[in-house]
Amino acid sequence: MELKYSSEETAFRDEVRAFLARELPAHLSSKVKRSQRLGKADIEEWQAILHKKGWLAPTWPKAYGGVEWTAVQRSIFEEECCAAGAPRVLPFGLNMLGPVLMKFGTDEQKAHYLPRILDGTDWWCQGYSEPGAGSDLASLKTRAVRDGDHYVVNGQKTWTTLGQYANRMFCLVRTSSEGKPQAGISFLLIDMASRGIDMRPIITLDGEHEVNEVFFNDVRVPVANLVGEENEGWTCAKFLLTHERTNIAGVGFSLEAFDHLRHIANAQKKRGRPLSEDPQFAARMARIEIDLEAMRTTNLRVMQAATSGAAPGFESSMLKIKGTEIRQAITDLTRRALGPYALPFASEALDAGHNQPPIGPDFANPVASEYFNNRKLSIFGGSNEIQKNIIARMMLGL
Repeated sequence: MELKYSSEETAFRDEVRAFLARELPAHLSSKVKRSQRLGKADIEEWQAILHKKGWLAPTWPKAYGGVEWTAVQRSIFEEECCAAGAPRVLPFGLNMLGPVLMKFGTDEQKAHYLPRILDGTDWWCQGYSEPGAGSDLASLKTRAVRDGDHYVVNGQKTWTTLGQYANRMFCLVRTSSEGKPQAGISFLLIDMASRGIDMRPIITLDGEHEVNEVFFNDVRVPVANLVGEENEGWTCAKFLLTHERTNIAGVGFSLEAFDHLRHIANAQKKRGRPLSEDPQFAARMARIEIDLEAMRTTNLRVMQAATSGAAPGFESSMLKIKGTEIRQAITDLTRRALGPYALPFASEALDAGHNQPPIGPDFANPVASEYFNNRKLSIFGGSNEIQKNIIARMMLGL
């Protein structure tokens, strides 16, 4: 799928392609294209390369070390990175916390934390969900009690993505039980080396250690680490979630996954002919391609609005729903295209250096893992059912 670009945009795409050809390490692109596990060092290596180039923060203002690309430039960059096999740039510091600090943080917080996000000094994780407080986030119970110049935090967070690598957490805590639940929430920045923090791995359906549960036992957090006003953290939380949900759409990843599906459909045979020529299968692929192109256009519109200073509202919920549904549909159809070859799942096949011959086609090994892992997409970041409620309220006034 090719968009029509202006001469300036075409020149920018060529610049991005040349940069990726020159600077993207082959060992990283090989891992990504083979769906092999990426470690902390892999992710940090690529982000350091982007930071050196000055391309790590496309959405940030130049005053904070960003690039201030247009929506089309950002879209081009994301799609070219996915096509080249570049590791995903983690959103926690760059796309989630960064905008919150720029809008709600103190001058001291901006001066301290924003450069550390860019140079990789801090690896951030998100402390939002709790047992019993996932999509219904306002019911969270992790409590922070003021004690002089500190808050004392007690409680539990769960589904903390890549928390095992993080040295910092942005965290929602309850500082008051009066009034509406949303009114008593505050936004804290927590040092993960603080005494009283216990992190335990959660092994997911695909056998991976991607998420964790985190326990806080009398953890002392300086009051200076409060972002915004006490008891008004829900405003920060909502602002952050609109950026997270837009990012979850993952247009570039879906485009690359769809191209991979097309390759598989052309390679696999049904009654002696390519599966892509089967009318029923071709119709399902066409439906996904149409939805993907429509989402691509909508994503550009939302990105352009955000570039102009507008925070996405119900549009981010629309993108979250459609983006996750499309990615799930692609992995489901890929699994169906491979038939029995998608059944076996050897976890060790996702490690770099695995030399055992693949079961079936060489592209079959990661399919089961990707299918299982993508089941979560319609749940995290606020379940799709909750997103439909948001759209009903904000767009339809229901």
